[in-house]
Formats: sequence, C-alpha cells, structure tokens
Amino acid sequence: MEYECSIKFVTRTRDMSRLVRYTGLFLLIILGTSCTKFKKLQKSSDWKVKYTAALEYYENKDYYRSSVLLEEILPIIRGTEEAEKANFIYAYTYFYQNQYILSAHYFKTFTEVYGRSEYVVEASYMNAYSTYKQSPQPSLDQTSTYEAITALQIFLNKYPSSQYSDEAEKLITELQVKLETKAYNNAKLYHKLSRYKAALIAFDNFSNDYPDSKYNPEMAYLAVETAFDLAEVSVKDKQEERYRDTVERYEKMVDRFPNSPYISEAEKFYMESMEQLAIFADQNNKNQ
Repeated sequence: MEYECSIKFVTRTRDMSRLVRYTGLFLLIILGTSCTKFKKLQKSSDWKVKYTAALEYYENKDYYRSSVLLEEILPIIRGTEEAEKANFIYAYTYFYQNQYILSAHYFKTFTEVYGRSEYVVEASYMNAYSTYKQSPQPSLDQTSTYEAITALQIFLNKYPSSQYSDEAEKLITELQVKLETKAYNNAKLYHKLSRYKAALIAFDNFSNDYPDSKYNPEMAYLAVETAFDLAEVSVKDKQEERYRDTVERYEKMVDRFPNSPYISEAEKFYMESMEQLAIFADQNNKNQ
C-alpha cells in the first residue's frame, strides 16, 4: 500500500512539474509574441496604426506601451484631430504609472494647448491631483504639499462649480491637516530637545496658523511649561522678564481654554513664577 502511494505521489509530482513547465513555456510564447508585435508597431511608419494600438494598450491598462507609442507619434500628429485625445491620454499614462511629476506637467501642458477642449476641466483637475499625489508624509519636507494646495485652489477658483470641486476641497483640507500635523510635531520636537526659544516661536506660530486646531490646548500648556523652563535656565538679568512671560502665557491659556485638562499642571508653573516675581519685586524695592 505504501509503495502504491509512493508511485502515485511521484506520478503526481511529475504531472505537476510538466504542468508548471508547460505553463511557463506558454507564458513565454505569449510574452514573446507580445514583444514581437510591439516591436513591429514601433517600426511601423503608419502613425494611425500606432495611434490605434496606443489606444488599445491604454484600454487594456498597458500604460507603458501606450505611452511609448504615443510619444513617438505626438510630434507627427500635431494639429490633427487625433492630437487632442492623444495628448490627454498621454498624460494619463504617466499618472497610472505613478509618475506624478510627469503627469502633472503633461496635464498642465494640455490645458495650455487645448484651452477649449472638452477635457480641459478634467485635465486641470488632474494636474492639481497629480501634484497632490506628490505630497509626502508629515515627517518629510512639505514643499510639494504647499504646491498641491496652491494648484487645487487655483483649480477651484477657475472651476468653482465643476464635478471635481467637492473632491478638490476635501483634498485641500487633508493637506492642511498634514501641514498642521507637521507643525505640531516640529513644535513638540523643539520642546523635547529643550530648544526653548525655538519651541516658543513654534507654539506661537502654530496658534496663529491653526487657530481652530484640536492641538491648541496642549500647545498652550507646553508654551507655559517652556517659558518657565527658559526662565529657570536664563541668566539673572533675563529671569524676571521670562517669569513674567510665563505668567502672561498662563493667563492667556486660562482665558482661551478654561476647561483645558492641562490647567492644573500649568498652574504649578504659574505659582512658581509668581513666587519668583515676588522675590524680584522685594529685591528691586531694597535697591531703590
């Protein structure tokens, strides 16, 4: 019985091996045929054949081959009826290959050349959307994020009632949240590294740039703590001024966020600052 099972196992293994080998061979034949067909298309001098093939490749989501053929014929068909659609699709081939810098460029070029096209609104949106796709995670440089917000806002200003307007507004909000997160993380990093002056500037800038942020109660508390820490490590001539700054920041915090969960902690820095200011006041009175 064990012998029969062994024979069956070996037979099945051989069958599977043949199947894998034949499948691989079949795929190689298909790929070889496809490559041969594509090379023939590239060598063709008939731009209409290439144009038709490029559209077919595009419909079949073979964006690379579509882009190659379109690139070859675009200079030739300039001014023809087919040129408009070819340029529009050409921009999309790069977008679908995740080459967003190029797709943004070609969508923008399309809007400049074909300003009256039926595709111009979509191309304008896709230019902005391609720029949006270049925006990195919050921990990285956000230059692309600012550029994307600008591009999306330009689109909204030009086409406020388009079918893409709601989506564009959502993308702007998303990007602004990303910038907010970046600013929040930067401010906390300065605080963590004990770069007190830089942290205070970052906290103030955050409050001004994002007045409705959910992080503002925490930022206000950290500003009080940081102002106190700066006063503690300052030379004596600067301490009175910086303890007073701590008190002012605490009072602003209480006025703005009376229900903040950080008030009790911030109050400790306030009380210690008031004690230090009282000492300075006594010293000043004695020196007069």
